[in-house]
Amino acid sequence: MAISKQYLKSKPVCKVTFTVPAEEAKKVAVVGDFNNWNPKGSALKKLKNGSFKGSFDLPKDSVYEFKYLIDGVYVNDTEADRYQWNDYAGAENGVIEV
Repeated sequence: MAISKQYLKSKPVCKVTFTVPAEEAKKVAVVGDFNNWNPKGSALKKLKNGSFKGSFDLPKDSVYEFKYLIDGVYVNDTEADRYQWNDYAGAENGVIEV
């Protein structure tokens, strides 16, 4: 799994690209604070090499909890900036700081 951040000079946003190697998966989405944990509109595109990839413009100077939703199963990114316990989920969520 990989996360890349590209700060835009023209806008106060960071283009965050998520890449998930999941050859056997049918659907992968990124859900988190930035999209109200809703997988609609946050699906990643499957590439020919079997990985899934997608980019999102997130407001700078913010912190977001997130997870991947891979075929209905929530998975943390091993390269998250840090992890934070979430009482609602009863588990740790990945955290991205932009």
